[in-house]
Amino acid sequence: MSESSLNNSLIITAGGVGQRMQSKIPKQFLLLKDIPVLMYSIRVFHEFDPNLEILVVLPKAWHEYWNKLCEEYKFTIKHRLVEGGEERFFSVKNAINHATGELVAIHDGVRPLVSSETIDRCFQSAQINRASVPVIPVNQSVRKQLIEGNIAVDRTKYFLVQTPQIFHRKQLIEAYNQEYSPAFTDDASVVEALGVPVHMVIGNEENIKITTPQDLKFANFLLSQEEK
Repeated sequence: MSESSLNNSLIITAGGVGQRMQSKIPKQFLLLKDIPVLMYSIRVFHEFDPNLEILVVLPKAWHEYWNKLCEEYKFTIKHRLVEGGEERFFSVKNAINHATGELVAIHDGVRPLVSSETIDRCFQSAQINRASVPVIPVNQSVRKQLIEGNIAVDRTKYFLVQTPQIFHRKQLIEAYNQEYSPAFTDDASVVEALGVPVHMVIGNEENIKITTPQDLKFANFLLSQEEK
């Protein structure tokens, strides 16, 4: 655990409905190894810092279901439920109003395999740079679609963005007081719209976002490899 992570907050967004997962149950509730994905994500951060204030954003319609899951799996890690909005932007905006930490980390509930090293790097960077996001380099060839045809681009100039994305709370509140824009693809883009530079740190390859059945199988495979 890093000292920089003390007295800070974590917002875990879990508003997906699992359309690409081909499941009636939202992807955050599907089992990874032996517990729901969302519980695994919460546990990773709790193990990193037991003092972290944890806010979980869920659609109101799924609050009761989640509470029953917590009873069933005897999940006792302290957290508060926050009602989600129609768009991720409004879900995060609502959760920020409940956060009290100096730094606020925002993490996708379906990224359960983020490493403690990635979390620590993000907190350390945000303490200094105000806005921090984990990224991994693009390791495949990339082409850009044009009006006529397409062209190859230099992949060394591009990175895949992950979470947790971490910011100073006061700055985050100011950023989310802006009007919503479809151009806001993540929290960093919202903060960046204020003119705040975003600092990149290296993430971990395993920190995938589980959105398809194949992703879930791969995540289970990665965990099985770690146990060997």
